[in-house]
Amino acid sequence: MELRITRLLPPDRKGPSAAVRVCNSRFYEGNRAAHSRLQHEHFHGRVSSSRSLNSPVMAAFRLAPTRPIVRPMRQILALLALTFLLLAPAARAESPVLAGIAHSGELRVGLTGDYKPFSWEEPEGHFEGMDADMAAALARDLGVRLTITRTSWPTLMDDLAAGKFDIGMGGISITEARQEKALFSMPLLSDGKAPVARCADAERFRTLDGIDREGVRVIVNPGGTNEQFARANIHRATLILHKDNATVFDEIAAGRADVMMTDAIETRIVAKEYPSLCATSPDAPFTRAEKAYLLPQDAAWKARVDDWLARMEASGERAGIFTKWVE
Repeated sequence: MELRITRLLPPDRKGPSAAVRVCNSRFYEGNRAAHSRLQHEHFHGRVSSSRSLNSPVMAAFRLAPTRPIVRPMRQILALLALTFLLLAPAARAESPVLAGIAHSGELRVGLTGDYKPFSWEEPEGHFEGMDADMAAALARDLGVRLTITRTSWPTLMDDLAAGKFDIGMGGISITEARQEKALFSMPLLSDGKAPVARCADAERFRTLDGIDREGVRVIVNPGGTNEQFARANIHRATLILHKDNATVFDEIAAGRADVMMTDAIETRIVAKEYPSLCATSPDAPFTRAEKAYLLPQDAAWKARVDDWLARMEASGERAGIFTKWVE
């Protein structure tokens, strides 16, 4: 039997006669009834495999849905959650870092413990600061315990390469040299180098020209972007390397150094803690750079950290932690 399907045309255009339309309608209803009978027979075992509902022959009897199916949002979210749960083991298998965290039950976070407001080590040995709180939040999100590993600016990249920690936190700037050896999370904030000096000398040290003069003692901690910036811009002033970043501002307050250039966010904290020291130009830093979390070259681990950061941002929890330590 030859089947011809005629498209119905608008009333103002020529089309099949009423008799043809009635015939087509009856044929359609007949096919629909046949489809129902075959479904009944199929599910009661009276249709052979050669007449499966998925065969080309039976496909001709399928009725296309008249409208798309719209799923409630709760069902969509449930499906997404189920997909995440199903894919989580595969993600761990593809990520050495996530697999190690799951196996050990701990998250190892590298902190220098000498850079306020990000992290500092108290005399009792525990860490405080913005990223100490963020580290605890990430461990909770992963469902593991937190272990903080003490690192330093000179050994930061070597410690990461040696696998001493899973993620580096604590105000780490994104640089090309670091990006060659590691990954970074999504940026957390943008900051730049600015001076901090005794308030009596604040006017003298607002610009690089005022700082880079003979007789000026510029102090800096070694191994990080502070030292890199100082070496690139200080040519006439005396450069003093001070190994302990936690006490470097004591040297300025005591008069053994004149000025230090560090991130503007730190100069504001220092000005609050040292009555004799002032942040000379925190709103107009000499440079601009982004800070982020330092990660091994593990794309799946980076994706997991970025997802957590996005949720922290959306919930307002990250902003609350920032406000707690900065404002």
